Amino acid sequence: MVLDLCCGSGALGGAVACAAGPVELYAADVEAAAVRCARRNVERVGGQVFEGDLFDPLPSALKGRIDVLLANVPYVPSDEVRLLPAEARLHEPLVTLDGGADGLEVLRRVSAEASAWLAPGGHILVETTEDQSAIATAIFNHDGLTTRVTTDPDYAATVIIATSPSTTVAR
Repeated sequence: MVLDLCCGSGALGGAVACAAGPVELYAADVEAAAVRCARRNVERVGGQVFEGDLFDPLPSALKGRIDVLLANVPYVPSDEVRLLPAEARLHEPLVTLDGGADGLEVLRRVSAEASAWLAPGGHILVETTEDQSAIATAIFNHDGLTTRVTTDPDYAATVIIATSPSTTVAR
């Protein structure tokens, strides 16, 4: 089961569904135009798209069942949004770019709720900057997830992979 959170056009979830074969795919985004676009893309591969803030619009039946959570959270610090290329600043809604004071506010919110949604041994994949990776890792670790960082220098991409414990822990 795959969840594409902050899905935008649904490209990440759709790519996983196409590459991995049959998957149960869900996607969610807070931005209405993105949701309309994602519906066209995600429904083509049999998935469902929900509009709302992070986990809020999702059916509660998904709790504890997500194997792969792709969270394309905004990670640009508020003070740096103005430095983005014009095509991003002028044509993307601010909610899809602004990650708060340090760029990690939405990541913190995802991390805080992730354990309730992930299946035992489930993974979250989140892009950050290389500079943010140590703090992002600490956030996930604090919330009970184990982490590793992978970087692709060719794409200047850094991804945090956070994994839930393999067994369910009573809280």
